[in-house]
Amino acid sequence: MRGLYALKPWYTRQLDGVVRWAVARDVSPDVFTWLGVVSAALAAVAIAVGVWPLVLVLLAGRLAGANLDGAVARARGVSRPWGFVVNELGDRAGDLLMFVGLAVLLGRLQGGAGLVLVLVAALVATLPTFVSLAGAGAGAPRINGGPFGKTERCLVVVVLAAAPGLSPILLPVMIGLSLVTVGTRLRELHRVLA
Repeated sequence: MRGLYALKPWYTRQLDGVVRWAVARDVSPDVFTWLGVVSAALAAVAIAVGVWPLVLVLLAGRLAGANLDGAVARARGVSRPWGFVVNELGDRAGDLLMFVGLAVLLGRLQGGAGLVLVLVAALVATLPTFVSLAGAGAGAPRINGGPFGKTERCLVVVVLAAAPGLSPILLPVMIGLSLVTVGTRLRELHRVLA
């Protein structure tokens, strides 16, 4: 099950002009990693105040940065292990910032219950990444995708910025589907590594 990650090739094609521009100017792929992190930081502020159209644009920027860093590295022929580390740190920082904004929003509107639910969702949502990185550390290819990965998390946060009252429904869905994603990735890693 690939989830919205299945749209990545289409999204990459939409960004092809940026990749060509970056290659022509020898722009470091790390620039795009950090542009994604900055977009996530700005999105966190927009999430905290509930300006969902801005959240949508900024989280799309976050996903673009996460996509462009690898695309530019491959197109320039400068992929390297350290780039993998920078990419992962940028992705984790982007997730953390997004959840901080959501915690501020729901903590303000719903008090402690909303805050606790966000913190649990943030913790559980990181587990699929831990599984993928553990597999990569053991020699498997990096497994991405769903049913609930980074793109789905961003989509749910946009919806929650627009309609915070849906958090008692959507955050448990995020938690449950993140756990399903853990199981899916573990099963795939076991198949690859066994």
